Amino acid sequence: MEELIIFQNRLLRQVSSKKRYLLNRIEWADRLIGIKGARGAGKTTLLLQHLKFKKPKEKEGIYITLDHLYFLENSLLEFVQSFVLNGGEYLYIDEVHKYPNWSRELKLIYDQHPQLKIIFTSSSLLEINRGESDLSRRAVVYQLKELSFREFIYFKLGIELKTISLSEILVNHVEIAEEISNQIKNPIKYFKEYLKFGAYPYFLESEETYVQKLDNTLSLIMEVDLNIVDGISYEESRKLKKLLVAIAQSAPFTPNISKISNRLDLQRGALINLIRLLNKAELIIELYPASKGIGAFTKPEKLYLNNTNLIYLLGKEHAETGTLRETFFANQMKHNHDIHLAKQGDFFIDKTYTFEIGGKNKTTKQIQGIENAFIVRDNMEVGGLNIIPLYLFGFLY
Repeated sequence: MEELIIFQNRLLRQVSSKKRYLLNRIEWADRLIGIKGARGAGKTTLLLQHLKFKKPKEKEGIYITLDHLYFLENSLLEFVQSFVLNGGEYLYIDEVHKYPNWSRELKLIYDQHPQLKIIFTSSSLLEINRGESDLSRRAVVYQLKELSFREFIYFKLGIELKTISLSEILVNHVEIAEEISNQIKNPIKYFKEYLKFGAYPYFLESEETYVQKLDNTLSLIMEVDLNIVDGISYEESRKLKKLLVAIAQSAPFTPNISKISNRLDLQRGALINLIRLLNKAELIIELYPASKGIGAFTKPEKLYLNNTNLIYLLGKEHAETGTLRETFFANQMKHNHDIHLAKQGDFFIDKTYTFEIGGKNKTTKQIQGIENAFIVRDNMEVGGLNIIPLYLFGFLY
C-alpha cells in the first residue's frame, strides 16, 4: 500500500485548484458514485481535487488507479479490507474498466463495508449494468463532459463566469452578452481558440503540443478502451478511424449504410453497432428527426464528430466553417437537452425550440412562420430579438 500512497501524493502535489463544473454538482454523501466521461475530459483530476480539497480533511481517503502494476498481483478486495482496517473512509478508484472483476468486487466491497464511500471513474463506454454484477441500483452515475467555453475562459484567463440556462439565454441573451463582453475583451477571439484546442484540459500544459496529445488520446480510445470494454479488434478500430475521418471531412455526414458497409467490409448491423460505440465513446454525435424512433438497426440521419477539436485533428484543411458551428452547438446541447434534427432549420431542442445556425449574415428566412425559432450567429458579440450569438451556448455548464 505504501507505493500507492507515494504515487497518490505525487499526483496531489500537481493537481490544479481550478475546478470542473461537476465537482460541486455531485452529491458526495452517496455511498457509491460513478463518474463516466471521455478519455482526457479530466476524470482523474476531479477525483484528486475532491480528495485534496474535501471537508472535513481529517476523513481518511486514498486515490488508486486500477491500471497500476500493484493490482497485477494484488486484488482490489484485499486492498480495501486492509484500507478499512487502517481507518480508511473514502476510496477513489480510477480506470475501473481496466480491472477484470471490477463489478463483482465493487459489489462485495459495497456490501461488506457500509461505512466506506466509494467514488470510481470509468470510460464513457462502460455500462455498469453489463458487468458480472449489476451495480445500477447501487451506484449514482455522473457524466463528465469536455470543457465548455465558459470553463475554457476560466482555465485560460482565470475569469470565473456563471453558468447560464437555455431558458435564460433565449429570454435575456442581449443583456447576458453585453455583461460577458464587459468582462472579456473580444470573446470571439477566445471562442475561435476554444474551437481549435479548448475541449480538453491538457491545453494548459502546452497549446503547441495539444494536437499531438489529442491524437494520442484518440488512438488510446480506439485501440485500447474499445477493446477492453467491448472487445473491438485492432482491425475494426482501423476501420472506425477511417469512418471518423470521413465524418470530419463532410458537412455534416449523412451516412449511406450500404455504401459504408461495403467500403469497410462490415455487415449493416455490425456497422450500426460500431457507430453506437463511437457515440458512447464521446467521439461522435448521432442525430435523428424527432418523429423517428431509434431501433437496434435504425441508422442515424446525420453524424457529427463529438467536438470541434476533433474536426481540426481529423479534418485538417477540410475543417468547414458551417460544420464547426453546428458541431459546437450540438456538443454543448447534447447532455442536458433533448436534441433532434429540425424539419426546418438545423436543430430541434427539447421538442420545443428550433435553431438555425449560421454566420453573421444569416437571415431569419429559413425559420419564418415557425414558433419558438431562433437564429444562432457566429462572429457576433451581441444579438437582438431572436438572433443569438453562437458563443453564448458555451455557458450552459
